[in-house]
Amino acid sequence: MQDIEAIGAVIGQAQTVLITTHQNPDADAMGSSLGLAGYLRKKGHHVTVITPTDYSQNLHWMAGNDGVIAFDEKLRVSVSQLIAEADVIFCLDFSSLDRIRELAPLVRQSRARKILIDHHLEPESFADLALWDPTAAATAELVFQLIVALGDKDLIDIPIAECLYSGLMTDTGSFRHPNTTGNVHRMAAELVDLKIDVSSIHRRIFDNVTIDKFRLLGYVLNEKLRVLPEYKFAYITLTDAELKRYRSKTGDTEGMVNYALAVEGVVMAAILIDRNDEIRISFRSIGNFSVRDLANKHFDGGGHRNASGGRSKLSLAETEQKLLTVLPEYQQLLLETV
Repeated sequence: MQDIEAIGAVIGQAQTVLITTHQNPDADAMGSSLGLAGYLRKKGHHVTVITPTDYSQNLHWMAGNDGVIAFDEKLRVSVSQLIAEADVIFCLDFSSLDRIRELAPLVRQSRARKILIDHHLEPESFADLALWDPTAAATAELVFQLIVALGDKDLIDIPIAECLYSGLMTDTGSFRHPNTTGNVHRMAAELVDLKIDVSSIHRRIFDNVTIDKFRLLGYVLNEKLRVLPEYKFAYITLTDAELKRYRSKTGDTEGMVNYALAVEGVVMAAILIDRNDEIRISFRSIGNFSVRDLANKHFDGGGHRNASGGRSKLSLAETEQKLLTVLPEYQQLLLETV
């Protein structure tokens, strides 16, 4: 689905535009959203970025962040009005409307033209136009491709480039994941040529950690990391009480699952987190083992082959037991993965 020409026709007319992305947005979600917002403003649009939840402080440095509206119940009336008045809604870095939580019915019912830009599998059919490519490393890569395809590469200034580079860098694991293609490096090179400070971007995203987050990480690695060598699997569980004990904020658990995956001999990892209303699960894997298939079949989830999410309405202990129960189904595949 690549309606670039039709999307270009929409962008060619100055309009009221709303951009939204998934709950608990990461660097690709915010980088692609704010990068696109900066570009559209240069094209004469009135642009508002609305997120369904708040997001980590280490992303607040991005250009345009001051104007982002993070939804909460106190803002329902004003957000509803903004969505109702929008001519165009860009939906970035998510493939189904349930990923935007309370915003979903408002977006679904809006009269605005809806444009999806995303790289996740099996998109829900809610958008009027789409730029969708599951082989893309990041949604930021697709936003960059769109701008270039429309002949507007010269409109990419340093602030826009920093946002797009952030999404590309993080969704490729700092250019070490298998999704790091030649096109990824070529895009990165073009952004670097604009004189962005890549060291500063990396430092602001990764080397900007609160002491509470470090203490939570220390507790997790020392007390909560469990390794099951018979499945080449490692996992972490976190209760709501544990999160409160370490004053955990939005984004503090981001990336923790990667520590479990880094254990020698592990090919699949998971973190199960009690978020009061449900258990959120992040899965990671290496090689050809698809955590997406496991998440989709057993935990109402999806995503990418090596990075997926899931959820459960069971208790944390029950969800953990369910995961352990399904592992034998995948044991042979896990043991064969290197």
